[in-house]
Amino acid sequence: MMIQSIGQKVRRRLGAYWKLVKSLQTGLLLLTGLAGYMSARCPVITWRTLLALTGSLFLAISGSTVLNMVYDRDIDAQMKRTCNRPLPLGQVSATEAFVLGAGLSILGIGWAFILYPIYGTVVFAGFFFDVVVYTIWLKRRTAWSILWGGIAGGMPILAGRTLGVGQIDWIGLLLSMAVLLWIPTHILTFNLRHKADYQASGVPTFPFVYGDRGTNLAIALSSVVASVAMGIAAYGIGMTWGYLRVLAVLSTGLFFLAVSSVVRPSVKLNFGLFKFASIYMLSSMLLVLVETM
Repeated sequence: MMIQSIGQKVRRRLGAYWKLVKSLQTGLLLLTGLAGYMSARCPVITWRTLLALTGSLFLAISGSTVLNMVYDRDIDAQMKRTCNRPLPLGQVSATEAFVLGAGLSILGIGWAFILYPIYGTVVFAGFFFDVVVYTIWLKRRTAWSILWGGIAGGMPILAGRTLGVGQIDWIGLLLSMAVLLWIPTHILTFNLRHKADYQASGVPTFPFVYGDRGTNLAIALSSVVASVAMGIAAYGIGMTWGYLRVLAVLSTGLFFLAVSSVVRPSVKLNFGLFKFASIYMLSSMLLVLVETM
């Protein structure tokens, strides 16, 4: 019975840790890193390198996510959407979560530097922009913090590309820009959907600073530029016309929904744009992976 009880406690603890990592968000960012690496079309791709890339990125992204949740635990406790996370519920102490996040971050960034110094520098930059610039410095001060959060979100794909080609190139920067500008589409639609929650937390968001119409215009603009950047980058890596046509269809759908949200804004359309934006980015990354294998 004692062994069974200990096993249950361990499973609950690990389950709480997994929630702190935000597995879906971490998984999507990890996928962008793998897509960036595969876009380099390395003549020799070893499982050792792929595992090192996956492991270092997973640890670094997870660590920064946990540290963000430690810093934002007071905000999360005030919002219906986030009040059931492990820290507000007291399932994990702030000290324990901080040690976990710091440990994961150090391991991930250290591994990245050992793997390749320039790659490690980009991974560290993603951590710095996410935790220090976005979360600690700007998130509670300005609605424009999402731009810096977007820069952090664009670092995994730039890191993967950098590891593949050995340097930061224009294709890597365009891929990073595509993710950077996708993130405002994702976050701003979320801000519109959960305005009351964000108002309760006191975090400045685009809907409160610039209104719904201004927010929808920002979403439309970022969506268009993101799809253009993705298209040029895809052409630059040599994506065949068949895959480019699929990407063009996805980009057209994103553009149509974004423009429609400006012309005829509605809660239903906003939620549809939020969902499609995630599908667009996931599909774009999968297209890069499949086409370059």
